[in-house]
Amino acid sequence: MGDAFQKPEIKAARKRTKERPMIRDYVFDPRYLDLGKGRKYLIQTHGCQANEADTEHIEGILDQAGFISTQVVEEADLILVNTCAVRENAENKVFGEIGRLKQYTYNNPDLIIGICGCMSQEEVVVEKLMRVHPHVKLILGTHNFDRILDYIHKIDQSHKRVIEVFSTEGDIIERLPTQRKSHVKAWVNIMYGCDEFCTYCIVPYTRGKERSRPFDAIISEVETLIQMGYQEITLLGQNVNAYGLDLPEKGISFAFLLETLRQMPIPRIRFTTSHPKDFSREIVQVLGKGGNLMPAIHLPVQSGSDAILKRMNRKYTKDSYLRLVQDIYAHIPSVSLTTDIIVGFPGETEADFSETLDLVRQARFEGAYTFIYSPRSGTPAALFPDDILYEVKKERLYTLNHLVNEGFLRGNQRFVHHNVDVLVEGRSKSNQDKFTGYTPHNKLVNFASDQDIIGKIIPVQIIEAKTWSLIGVVDHESN
Repeated sequence: MGDAFQKPEIKAARKRTKERPMIRDYVFDPRYLDLGKGRKYLIQTHGCQANEADTEHIEGILDQAGFISTQVVEEADLILVNTCAVRENAENKVFGEIGRLKQYTYNNPDLIIGICGCMSQEEVVVEKLMRVHPHVKLILGTHNFDRILDYIHKIDQSHKRVIEVFSTEGDIIERLPTQRKSHVKAWVNIMYGCDEFCTYCIVPYTRGKERSRPFDAIISEVETLIQMGYQEITLLGQNVNAYGLDLPEKGISFAFLLETLRQMPIPRIRFTTSHPKDFSREIVQVLGKGGNLMPAIHLPVQSGSDAILKRMNRKYTKDSYLRLVQDIYAHIPSVSLTTDIIVGFPGETEADFSETLDLVRQARFEGAYTFIYSPRSGTPAALFPDDILYEVKKERLYTLNHLVNEGFLRGNQRFVHHNVDVLVEGRSKSNQDKFTGYTPHNKLVNFASDQDIIGKIIPVQIIEAKTWSLIGVVDHESN
């Protein structure tokens, strides 16, 4: 047994209190200044933007201790898999990767393979890792990745596995070192956790209680990013528009935060992910002012059936969602609206599915993440009777995707023969002769240029619309 041994408890993770979370600064322990000397690390990141932001912090911590990043798995002395628990397919993929990584311990017996992120917060996952994958030497969760150097040191000293996962409401850790992947776009966490407890979702158990970062800390981080030359920030939270609802200060809300950021000298501000329940009229009105607030909103609906929405514990109806959508279009006529939709939720009838298709048509989505329902152990929906044939679920997904893709293409076509401002992120992965970037409406654009334009916002004329991307040419006259 390792020096640290604490498994997750889903019963404890369900608990919520009215206590304010502890806010503390990260402090680097100078004892670990040479912990990574001569050692390389590799981190595989699965899942959402919150996981990507966590990875950037973990890399920042490892860099402080002298570790060097590598993308060559054979070179790594530390391999971390930062995991997602939202869907079963994601978990199966991770378990397959964990099994594959075992081979690298044969030539490097001191290799530390570690698992962190949301999967580590699940009891059944940790039990399986302990039983089936003894080569995994480190298991930590979402609430304690800041202690990773302590755990590596313990493994070095004891040569035993370390398991420490906290099933708590969660703290807020400020001043975390960050190794940002991009010099153009940056994530900024504004809140953590989720209190919605949708019946299908494991996130409230893996990420803890909703807790907002101090307003001044967010503004300070954005000011630093502006000084560093960043062109775009994305505000992150499991329920981003609930920001401020838990703060003792009066008047601090997501709308107030957006209004403050709108007046700061950074070209682009985005946010994800929103819950329709907390998308207030004040938020819509602020977004309607435009400026550096981008006209692209991701607003997960999950289903268009009131009966299914109730079983999901989503706390809104089809009608109230569509009224919100109408209000958004009224204030931001050119907005690009995208969503998440689950098909095949237990009890979903053909009539329920038809309601979802009707909502998609009325909402005029320009893209959606669509999924077949995936049961998550420990959630209420995992116990719901499910008598829908898998072939029926697949057929519904196919039908939905066909409709969604029509909206995606339609949304792209409206920009053909128009100039759009593109924030250039780099070379296209599929064609190194092309550059790639995103418009204010979050549309991917591929185009050619003979200039050094990475990190700049430039006008591009759109000449062709594909379903998932746009083709453009640089408008040299506007340059």
